[in-house]
Order: sequence, then structure tokens, then C-alpha cells
Amino acid sequence: MNESSGIQEYIRDMASLIERELQQSIPSPWAIPAPLRESMMYSLMAGGKRLRPILVLAAAESLGGSPEAAVPAALAVEMIHTYSLIHDDLPAMDNDDFRRGKPTNHKVYGEAMAILAGDALLTHAFFSVVQSARKHNIPADRVIDIVEELSRLSGAPGMVGGQAADMLGEQGVTRLEELEYIHLHKTSDLIVFSVKAGGRIAGAAEAQLAALERFGTCIGLAFQIQDDVLDLIGDESKLGKPVQSDVKQQKVTYPYFIGIEASIAKVGELTREAKQAILAADFPHPERLLELADYLMKRDH
Repeated sequence: MNESSGIQEYIRDMASLIERELQQSIPSPWAIPAPLRESMMYSLMAGGKRLRPILVLAAAESLGGSPEAAVPAALAVEMIHTYSLIHDDLPAMDNDDFRRGKPTNHKVYGEAMAILAGDALLTHAFFSVVQSARKHNIPADRVIDIVEELSRLSGAPGMVGGQAADMLGEQGVTRLEELEYIHLHKTSDLIVFSVKAGGRIAGAAEAQLAALERFGTCIGLAFQIQDDVLDLIGDESKLGKPVQSDVKQQKVTYPYFIGIEASIAKVGELTREAKQAILAADFPHPERLLELADYLMKRDH
């Protein structure tokens, strides 16, 4: 893990590491019905930015911790994210036929198997977190904190609550505060989990955990606002999906409430706030987190 490499190379290297580990993440000796295993791996290995697991590793590095010891938590958050996408795509939810240019899970394996694959990835995430203690000797009290936080931030008061609010919001989001609630929980909460899990693996102090929470909250909200902006003015060839989809679906977004220019400015403001939280909390190696914040602000897909 070469600290002198550019951020794009770092992201590529870490994404490759995560994908290698994901390939081995469901133990081969386990007696799992073949279609279920295939369905789980189909979505788990379908690509994507791998942003959340990369943030786990970067947060651990920022405090001088072992990225290798953080891998189980990194895999866990990607499993949670993947299960949420499988379920989001179902006919009862967003009813999508394609995800990242490939047929969605239920289009390949059927609705019942897709639901079960999502269920299996959700529960396997907690098995993965525990391997931090089993394989890397991370103290049990830190692992308990990570499990508790994953339960909360991916559950009803976190990501699932955000998804529920998004679904209910289809009946009409009328205030920016309602939209922000959706973004903070549907998107930010898993990013908050990611950086705090990496911090806990590395033995972060309470003030550093608070800084990571602020960083994750700001970066998560900025990430979602940037998505809203890119849906209006992005390049379809880079995004890998049609632009203006939010407009066509009559979805209320940040630009709808405050305009494109103000939304772009908000992304910059949140990014600066995220970076300042890290800089003020005495991290020994904050460089990667700061670079990731800037990279996400400037991304075009």
C-alpha cells in the first residue's frame, strides 16, 4: 500500500484487493444450495465503486492501524450495500431490470432467490465482522462496537429507515429537510459506519471517532447531492446510465429545491467541513481520507 501513489491508483489498488477478498468471502466448504451461492456472488461481484470498503481501509490507515485487519469490516459493509441494491431493484421496490449494465438479480435468478440472496448477504455481513477478532486479534470490545453500529446504521434507524422514507416520499417530498433525512440515512449512514469501523479497528479515541462520524456524514450527503447534480448535467457514457432520470421519474432532488449552482456549492462546503473535522482531530496519517474527500467532490460518475 504505497502512500506516494496517486489517489486514483490507490482506489484501483484497494478496489482490486476488496474484489479478491470478496471472491473468497463465502467459505467454499459451506453446504449452500448452488443457485443461492450463485445469486449472492452474481451481485456481490457485479462491480461498482467499492467506495464504502475503501473508506474502511483508509480510515484504519489514517490512525496507523492495519488495513488487513480492517478487511472483514470492509467486506461486511459491501455485503450490506449489495443486499440493499438487490432488494431495491425488486418489483415491489424500484422495479429495475438493469444494474450497472447487467440484468438485475431477480431477472436472472427470480424474485424469491433474489430476496433470499439479499437476506443471506445481510446476515453474512455480521459473520464477516467477527473475523476481525478471529483472524486478526482485534479486541472483542471493539468488534462488539462495530457489530452494534452496523446493526443500527444499516437498520430501521439508519439505511432501511432512509429507504422507507424514500419510498414514502414518492407520495410527495415538499421540504428540503425531508429530502436531507432520506439522503443522510439512505446514503450517509453506511459511509459513517465505514469510516468509524476502520477507526475502531485502529483503536481510535472518542474524539477521533466523533471526527470520523462528522466526516462520514458530510461526505455521504455531499456524495448524494453530487449524484443529484450528475443526473442533470453528467455524461451518460461515464455514468453508465441515462441522465435526467430523476426528472423523468419526477423525483425531488437537491437541485430541484436550491438549483444546480447552489447544489454544487453545497458539495464543496460539505467536503471542506468533512476535511476540517479530520484535520482538527490529530490523525497521524490523514492524507488518504482527505484525498478521497476531494476525489469524491470532483468525480464525474
